[in-house]
Amino acid sequence: MGNTPEELLELVVRTADDRQAKDIIAIDMREISILTDYNVIAHASNKRLINAIADSIVEAATKAGIEVKSIEGKQSRDWILIDLGDVIFHVFDEEERSRYRLESLWTEAPTVDITDWMNE
Repeated sequence: MGNTPEELLELVVRTADDRQAKDIIAIDMREISILTDYNVIAHASNKRLINAIADSIVEAATKAGIEVKSIEGKQSRDWILIDLGDVIFHVFDEEERSRYRLESLWTEAPTVDITDWMNE
């Protein structure tokens, strides 16, 4: 898993969900951005969980042989961004997510149905 952009997206979503990320949304950026194929946005209930989710994403990507291009926000832990190339993962605390509303920046981009990758 993790060789195609779609497989990487699944890896990121499954990992975030397994670590109790909330309200995970995947946005298909292929038609509107040259920077990435997908943006994944989630939040967590506290700063320790935000950090644990981010660490798990990095660990899963590394195990799958995916290069982590950059990690931003590790010091603040209110918003951590992980650039995996084909997928950019954002994890916020709930207040910061509400403040920045990244989902509203890309309203023309379709969301990806990720329900099959999520625990119930």
